[in-house]
Amino acid sequence: MEKHTSSQVGIDDLAAYIPQLYLPIESLAAARGIEYAKLNKGLGLTAMAVPDAGEDAATMMANAVRELLEKNALSPSQIGRLYLGTESAIDGAKPTATYALQMLTAYFAPRYGADCFLNCDVVDLTFACIGAVDALQNTLDWVRADQERIGIVVASDNAKYELDSTGEYTQGAGAVAVLVRHQPRLLALGAHWGVSTRAVYDFYKPLRKVKKGDLIAEALHLANRNHVDIDQLVHQLAHQGLGVNGVLDSNEQELTLHKDTPIFDGPYSNDCYQERIAEALAHFCRQTATTAAVVNTWDQLLFHLPYAYQARRMFGEVFWRASQGTPLAAQLQEQVGLPEPQAADFPAAEDLTQARAGFWRAVTKTPLYQELVQTRIEPSERASSLVGNMYTGSILLALMSALETGLQAGTLAAGQQLGFFAYGSGSKSKVFTGTLQAGWANVTQRFQLFHRLQHRQPLDYAAYEQLHRQARTTPLAPSADRFYQTAIDAQGVRSYHIPQTQQAS
Repeated sequence: MEKHTSSQVGIDDLAAYIPQLYLPIESLAAARGIEYAKLNKGLGLTAMAVPDAGEDAATMMANAVRELLEKNALSPSQIGRLYLGTESAIDGAKPTATYALQMLTAYFAPRYGADCFLNCDVVDLTFACIGAVDALQNTLDWVRADQERIGIVVASDNAKYELDSTGEYTQGAGAVAVLVRHQPRLLALGAHWGVSTRAVYDFYKPLRKVKKGDLIAEALHLANRNHVDIDQLVHQLAHQGLGVNGVLDSNEQELTLHKDTPIFDGPYSNDCYQERIAEALAHFCRQTATTAAVVNTWDQLLFHLPYAYQARRMFGEVFWRASQGTPLAAQLQEQVGLPEPQAADFPAAEDLTQARAGFWRAVTKTPLYQELVQTRIEPSERASSLVGNMYTGSILLALMSALETGLQAGTLAAGQQLGFFAYGSGSKSKVFTGTLQAGWANVTQRFQLFHRLQHRQPLDYAAYEQLHRQARTTPLAPSADRFYQTAIDAQGVRSYHIPQTQQAS
């Protein structure tokens, strides 16, 4: 029988796993001929986390979950669900979370038995960078139904772009595990969630169809054998029987390829980001009978950060709307020094778009807006500057960054409210709130996030490119105390290094 309760639910603790390798952005800027100040001062980029050979979404998840369980003295049997948000899946059918479960079971079995995770519900959720927030909302509802329930939500991703692309310098990687339960020590999450969803193509990773003949032709061209009859080779493949004995010997005329790197339109994605956030906030306000001015009551503003300064560059319009009808309105208008562009004054849509873009830039340069950035956004950016984009984990890393920074500076206190603006391309935004609990400082001081980030191993550019091209099979920074992949057999079955664990006494 379920035990229903009206007690608060939310985030009890967090654990982050960040790869031990990083590339200084200054090194990448030099290799690409980009002015470092453009990336550092303009976008807030200092370093990007780089997965070592053998690291992926599954191993990073396992490392984060292991830390979360051990520092909270929880046994696997106490965890009712383990939900993963990721867009870096390593399998098209078998959830990436089950690969992590394989590692975690092997690690904890000596203490708790081989079936220690047997009754744990495990699944992946995918919606670009918002998948872990979707998993969090789902798990909050599940926990709310029974006060004995404890769940873990994990965000784990490798944000990878093509070499020399405009997204390359925003790369990053890592995992954040979230402990969800009743009476959370860290953050009680509100029941109202604003949502906005529109089907768009701002960033996506399609399954791509490639003709066999095109692959054969490209290979022969590289081998300088351009006079081979490609059609005859394809015909020959089609009449070798139904058995599949190689990559090209499949029963389809085309091969389906998946790439970890996306197709994306940066400016369009920025527009989608701004629009979805504004729409989700409007939905949140309708549910809570408030106006956009409610954001002025939130002590910290936490965003999905594809790069560190994304939020401060995109939030100007929402800030302007939030000021209307408040004592800030007249002061902000005076600081902007321009009237808000109206559609009636610009017959050409392109002219209106340009005028509005200039107006929102003017808003972001005002002293009022800069004060908001420095007090309520900047603390969440600090870790992102050192890690890069973590896709699903970005907003959770922002939370950890804001909490640890606020603890060290003495600027946060129990009872303060945090506003979350999650975004995932494709595209969707969710807006929700959380309230700091009495035990937040004790939980936060154990993060040691920035201490860990200071003790990573830098890469030179050559080593970074080797890892990016997957040309290295052995780790550069192996550790006996971390999970990592050691082999993949011919059928795709993966083997892992499992850290040693102590037997239960």
